Amino acid sequence: MFKLKAALAALLILAVTPTSASATLNPQEIPSVFEKLLGTPTLSNPAMIVIDGSTGQTIYEKNIYAQRKPASVLKVLTAAMVLQYLDPLKVFTTEVSIAPEVNTVYIKGSLDPWIGTTHSVARKMNRASLTHMASNATNAVRSYNAGELADYTVVYSGLYEQDVKNLKTYWAKRGFKPVFKAEKTLDISSLATVPVVTETSPPVAKILDWMMLWSDNQLADRLARLSSQAAGEPFGILGVERIFKKLLTELQIDSTKLVVKDASGLSRSNKVTAKMIGELLYKLRKDPRFIGLHSVLPVSGVSGTLNERFIETAPTAVGLVRAKTGSLNGTVTLAGYVESSDREYVFVTLADEIPRGYTSLKKARAAIDKILGRIAAPNIPAEISPLPINP
Repeated sequence: MFKLKAALAALLILAVTPTSASATLNPQEIPSVFEKLLGTPTLSNPAMIVIDGSTGQTIYEKNIYAQRKPASVLKVLTAAMVLQYLDPLKVFTTEVSIAPEVNTVYIKGSLDPWIGTTHSVARKMNRASLTHMASNATNAVRSYNAGELADYTVVYSGLYEQDVKNLKTYWAKRGFKPVFKAEKTLDISSLATVPVVTETSPPVAKILDWMMLWSDNQLADRLARLSSQAAGEPFGILGVERIFKKLLTELQIDSTKLVVKDASGLSRSNKVTAKMIGELLYKLRKDPRFIGLHSVLPVSGVSGTLNERFIETAPTAVGLVRAKTGSLNGTVTLAGYVESSDREYVFVTLADEIPRGYTSLKKARAAIDKILGRIAAPNIPAEISPLPINP
């Protein structure tokens, strides 16, 4: 009787063990299955590449040399640029001081890319608060100006144009309309100023994490420009384009078909190829300089812009895909890494010819999820030893 119970227990363990690994497509099966799956009108002739993460061998390819819109998949290049040229521990500080004798407020910034306009949100995320700086400045002006908010000048450096606009809007609503004067650099060490407030945002590593998880377009553009400046290039899209191409060239990736109009992927004029992004992801995974990229990618059904994906469309792939999403009207993209039993694949899907509209976008995302679901599987032992059967 005991032998029978032990045998049944062994069979039960085998029965409840996940079988997704054994049901996963092997590399030889992928081309024919993917060719059929990608033929759906939902994806409208996409570009796709699948690369073996260990060997670099291309397992599947479709339209891999065609120039396509990357949407926010372009942020993979931006992240690589940030990891290469910015110190992950660097923090951004903005100092506000006042010189009451000359009716001047000084704002010395450091091009903080993440200044918050809502105080409660800024505090919750440990970001610099623009409203806190602005309110403290007006209080200081009142205290030295008999309660009045008139005849003042604001001299500033290291602020983005949008931050300046936000300050003007905030102050105008409260009756403070100073004259603004921009300076390239601001040295207040020799001036008779009184400190008002100093605000600091989190380090680059945390800002990058947020940018990639939630696909923040403004952060992407600002971080890319800061990286360009740190690399000795112009603080603008020209410098960003040069660094993108320089990175690809250093990694021995053809950049001739790269077209860059921003660093976020928001422009419909950006162009990449599936081969370019696939090779980039493969080489970034192998290079110690970019070790931080993998950890900041959203995880299927778990985090960031993938937190609601795969759960219904391909539940066996939940937690097994790390990828950058992308979306424009008529475009759905996804690029990253998928765990497949005993290996990892690099993949890129660029579907930029789908019909416009929310329904088409939703269907395209679901189709991509289901395709990846065919190769996603946890790394579990191929064989499970049964419980020992006692004599």
